[in-house]
Amino acid sequence: MAIRLGDIAPDFTAQTSEGAIKFHEWLGDSWGILFSHPADYTPVCTTELGAVAKLKSEFSQRNTKVIALSVDAVDSHHGWIKDINETQKTSVNYPIIADSDRKVSDLYDMIHPNASDTLTVRSVFIIGPDKKVKLTLTYPASTGRNFEEILRVLDSLQLTVSHSVATPVNWKDGDDCVIVPSIQDPKELASKFPKGYEVIKPYLRMTPQPNK
Repeated sequence: MAIRLGDIAPDFTAQTSEGAIKFHEWLGDSWGILFSHPADYTPVCTTELGAVAKLKSEFSQRNTKVIALSVDAVDSHHGWIKDINETQKTSVNYPIIADSDRKVSDLYDMIHPNASDTLTVRSVFIIGPDKKVKLTLTYPASTGRNFEEILRVLDSLQLTVSHSVATPVNWKDGDDCVIVPSIQDPKELASKFPKGYEVIKPYLRMTPQPNK
């Protein structure tokens, strides 16, 4: 069954390149990003895993743990990590789940038979501290992901969970935000948005990012 936004992210126990984990326990009170790869020693995945290693500090600043998954075994992961470190000029600094029995892949519906019977598609799940799924993305095996975009979405999710705003098209951290339509009372508007706001239409009101 497909995982939908707001669902509790399935818990699991698995071996990883950094030892055994229980997923929910490993997440703790952090946000989490789980992203899958078709297989070890594949070229696009090699570039992706290297890019995430270079962005690890950005995710950490956002109280977010990252974890990858491939359908190969731990020994294979360790050999592949050496190649990633060498070719991408980095050091993989997060775990890669070993999923040779497809247990986690099946839990998260990462294998799409019309694309491949055995290899996982490029799935991304952002999971909140409440263990609920906040975002899902699915890329074909041939297209590398844009992790700057995933960081952008993470910034939006963390902002909008704490403030009564949404983020408009192409928003990035620091840009103006949209006031959610449910806030109508003038006193509440003044209290929540002391920087002021612009009424473009009654349903479209822009305000400076509240936490900046």
